[in-house]
Amino acid sequence: QVQLVESGGGLVQAGGSLRLSCVASGSGFSTNAMGWYRQAPGKQRELVAFIRSGVMTNYADSAKGRFTISRDNAKNTVYLQMNSLKPEDTAVYYCYSLTASGRGYWGQGTQVTVSS
Repeated sequence: QVQLVESGGGLVQAGGSLRLSCVASGSGFSTNAMGWYRQAPGKQRELVAFIRSGVMTNYADSAKGRFTISRDNAKNTVYLQMNSLKPEDTAVYYCYSLTASGRGYWGQGTQVTVSS
């Protein structure tokens, strides 16, 4: 069982930055793939960024060049550094964990609002 707790969301002006954090409980964090997804009102949940158990990452086109996903295995934490934020980045951001056995877990989400 994995529990995920996100933090770091908030209200920011366009062009600003936020860093989201997700702390995972349970064992096996270092071998789990971790990701950030987001869901805007009236839209489907979409992938923002993903990081494998090593350092391999992938990003949505909308995030490339602006967002950076990273992890600290010693702290069981994954981060999403978001720079040059745009109003269209407004969404609830969810942390996701995929275990080596293929089970997925979601956090409760953190709201990010970017004002123009």
